[in-house]
Amino acid sequence: QVQLVESGGGLVQPGGSLRLSCATSGFTFSRYAMSWYRQAPGKERELVAAISTTPGGMSNYADSVKGRFTISRDNARYTMYLQMNSLKPEDTAVYYCSAKQLTTTGLVNYWGQGTQVTVSS
Repeated sequence: QVQLVESGGGLVQPGGSLRLSCATSGFTFSRYAMSWYRQAPGKERELVAAISTTPGGMSNYADSVKGRFTISRDNARYTMYLQMNSLKPEDTAVYYCSAKQLTTTGLVNYWGQGTQVTVSS
């Protein structure tokens, strides 16, 4: 049974920090590219950050979070992280983790249930 469980969300003041975790099970974590997405009320889900299959591999970020957020993964713990610093009110959203692998039969994509991040004074 595939599971992706996000944690670490909460209420934080502007300028504060949070560290999100995505704990996974039920699939071969090291073979999947991992990503964080977010969705604010009334807006479409958007990609926040992505990392390739290896911990030191390629990563990319949305322009809005570059220099503030850092994505990482620990293949030994089947877990991905998102360190969020200098948080702004516009970072308020539900944050989702995603696992993707392109196979010979098509794209396999798993999602977590999301964790709420609220940035407010």
